[in-house]
Amino acid sequence: MRHSAGITRVHVDTPNEYFCFGPVPSRRLGTSLGVNNIPHKTCTYSCIYCQLGRTIRLSVERRCFYDWKKIVESVVKTLDSLETPLDYVTFVPDGEPTLDKCIGKEIEAIKRERKAKIAILTNASLLWDPEVREELSQADYVSVKVDAASEATWRKVNRPHPSLKLGEVLEGIRELTKEFKGTAISETMLVKDVNTDAEELENISTFLASLRLDKAYIAIPVRPPAEPFAQPPTQEQLVAAYNVFSQKLGTGKVELLNLPEPPKFAAHGEPSDWLLAVVSVHPLRYDYALRALEKLTHQPEELIERLLAEGLLSKVTYNQEIFLIRNFNVKAKGITVDWIKEHSTH
Repeated sequence: MRHSAGITRVHVDTPNEYFCFGPVPSRRLGTSLGVNNIPHKTCTYSCIYCQLGRTIRLSVERRCFYDWKKIVESVVKTLDSLETPLDYVTFVPDGEPTLDKCIGKEIEAIKRERKAKIAILTNASLLWDPEVREELSQADYVSVKVDAASEATWRKVNRPHPSLKLGEVLEGIRELTKEFKGTAISETMLVKDVNTDAEELENISTFLASLRLDKAYIAIPVRPPAEPFAQPPTQEQLVAAYNVFSQKLGTGKVELLNLPEPPKFAAHGEPSDWLLAVVSVHPLRYDYALRALEKLTHQPEELIERLLAEGLLSKVTYNQEIFLIRNFNVKAKGITVDWIKEHSTH
C-alpha cells in the first residue's frame, strides 16, 4: 500500500498570470479559465505526444507546490477582471494537477468565493489514492486519460513513473467514475502504430464500457509532440477506433477530437503577459495568436516578433502550421526553470 506524503508548503510571490491562463476555447468545456497549479513539466507521466515536451521532473509524490491561497487569490482576481462569460475554471497545468496536495482546498475555496464550476483534466495515474478521489469529488467535471489498457502499450505511450502499476490506475479510474456525482468523461489519445492496433482498441473500449462515463473522446496529436515519432493515426485507424468504441459504448457516447482548437481566445490584460501565460501551457497557432491580440494591441505581429527575438517564445512548425510555445530557458519577470525549482519543494 502506498501512503501519501505529508503536506509541504512553499510560499511564493508569483504574478497572477502564471497561475491562471486564458480564457481558452474548448469543445468540451466551452470557455475555460485555466489554472496552472503545478511547476513546469512536473508529472507522473512523460507521454510521447505531450505538447509541452518531455517531463522534467517525473514524480508520484504529492506536495503543496505553492501557497494554495495565492492560487485561489489569482483565480478570484482574474475572474473579477473578465468581461466575457465563463463556463469553467479548469485545472489543466503543464503537469499532473493531482500531484498538488492542496488541490482539494483550492477547489473548495474557488467554488465558495465565486460559485464557479470546476473542471479537472487528469491523467488519472493517482486515482488509486482514496484521498485524491475525495478531493476531486468536489469538482463538477473530471476528464480521465485512458490511452492504453495493456501494460506494454501503456509504458510505451505514457512512459509512467516506475512505481505506478496499470492495474491500480485502471481500478482507481473505475472507483472514481462509480462515486463521482458530476460529469465524467474519458480521453484517449491515439498515436499512429503505437496504440492503434485492433487488440489495443478492443482492450481500451472494453474497459471504458465498464465505467460510468458521460462521454468517451478520441483525440489525436494536433500540436507539436514531445517525440517526433508520435504522429496522428491514419484516417483508416481513426475510423476503426471510432467504430470499435461505438460498438462497445454506443454511438452517442463517443466523439472525435481530431481538429485544432477554434480561434476564439479571449485576450485580456497586458498583451505580452497574456500571451506568455497561455503558451506556457497551451501551444498556440500563430494566426490564432494574432487574432486574439488584435483586441489588445494595434501591432500584434510586432509584439510576437519582439518576444521571439528576446527568446521568450519559440516557433515550431507541425503539420504545416506554425505554433508559438513558451521558452522556459529565458527569464521573464523572474519566471524560469531555475526559479520554479528554487520555489518548489524537493
